[in-house]
Amino acid sequence: MGAVYFYHLTQRPMVETLPVLLEKSLGAGWRVLVRGRDRDRMDWLDQKLWQGPEEGFLPHGLAGGDHDALQPVLLVWEGGAAANNPTCIMSIDGADLTAEEVQSSERCCILFDGHDPEAVQAARVQWKALTGAGCSAQYWSEESGRWEKKAEA
Repeated sequence: MGAVYFYHLTQRPMVETLPVLLEKSLGAGWRVLVRGRDRDRMDWLDQKLWQGPEEGFLPHGLAGGDHDALQPVLLVWEGGAAANNPTCIMSIDGADLTAEEVQSSERCCILFDGHDPEAVQAARVQWKALTGAGCSAQYWSEESGRWEKKAEA
């Protein structure tokens, strides 16, 4: 049974934090599914990840390709299939994450913008729903300048 980690982004934006989490996940040998709310946003993210640091390479693909099942990191939007059999699911932009997904994954992550009141409220709703369904959860904040675990359920 997995756990869901909530990442309250206040210092660095999602587009900077996500690659760090993806690298750590790949380093653990996990396949990752990154779920957003719509295709245009995931297409934007795909382009940003390809423009990453010159010294690094983050293998990934945008859903809908011929090799989705082989992708170490697959970018999907709501309603898209988890074709790469992920060990870890990451939710951005308030994309849905179910208790069943948390319980059947090694880890799930919810990244939310701490400067957006709607995103903060959506994360609170997800926390209540997932912990209410019996999922283990941790809340991480970077408010101090480094990541600190602030709550656990």
